[in-house]
Amino acid sequence: MQFFHGTNIDFVGKRKFFVILSTLINITSIFVIIFVGIEFGIDFEGGTEIAYQFSKPVHADVIRNAVEKTGIKGGEIKSFGKENQFLVRTKETEKADTIILKAFNKYLPDIKTEVIKSDKIGPKIGKELRGQAFLAVLISIIAIMLYIAFRFEFTYGFGAVIALIHDVILTFLVVIVVNKLGWIDLEFNQSILAAMLTVVGFSVNDTVIIFDRIRENKDKMKGTPFLKLVNVSVNETLSRTINTVVTVFIVLLTIVLLGGPVLQGFAFTMLIGIITGTYSSIYIASTFVLWYTHTVKKIPIDYEPDKKTELKTAKV
Repeated sequence: MQFFHGTNIDFVGKRKFFVILSTLINITSIFVIIFVGIEFGIDFEGGTEIAYQFSKPVHADVIRNAVEKTGIKGGEIKSFGKENQFLVRTKETEKADTIILKAFNKYLPDIKTEVIKSDKIGPKIGKELRGQAFLAVLISIIAIMLYIAFRFEFTYGFGAVIALIHDVILTFLVVIVVNKLGWIDLEFNQSILAAMLTVVGFSVNDTVIIFDRIRENKDKMKGTPFLKLVNVSVNETLSRTINTVVTVFIVLLTIVLLGGPVLQGFAFTMLIGIITGTYSSIYIASTFVLWYTHTVKKIPIDYEPDKKTELKTAKV
């Protein structure tokens, strides 16, 4: 189903404005990330992981409320092992298991609670995992650049990487700001990392679709100025892009609103990521290819011969 069939929007004509805008936003984002800082979760900072066995069925929200009443914030509650077993993860390391067990006995008096195991994640291990997380994002971006470079050419691969870096920085900014404002708990943990890697994959998929259409149109529209060819290619893939983004957006928005705190961080990060990814595929990746072709390769991108002049020259 094509809702945007036959569009003729001048995307590349406004490329300078959007490049300047994106550059300013990214520079601002880097400063905000440096000065505000990233709030890391238990996975990357360290903490305590405790497994509990409850004698009766109990909902995760009830457990979460009891944990929060102890003053411990940002605790992760997950089902664990057998029925009525839950895993509580918190940044608190000193006597966290005892404090939480007392809270369960106080606020859940009709349910007998037993500690199955208690493990501590040291700050050194958290720091190592943090380094591995950023390395995973970096390796995925480099691998994508090599893939696109081999599939198309180096110019396209580098353009895709610039778009991906733009997406990661901008998504990080929104996650940090929303977390600091307290609207959603968005501590950087394994769930947010998974969302960031998914954003990278989603963004590059959209970029590859546009690049693939540009390559097809090079053969179909020989003699057409490269600037016009890129614009036509973006317009031809617009329907597919909008349909995909809207579908994913509705699903992710539903999870953010109704999925609960366990899935909320992943879904919200993905929600921002697909918006930035769609934008960068159109205005960043394609614009870089145009800039590189014109500035570095010295190939005219908007040259269109005057056919009337050519005819007159031929007659003479």
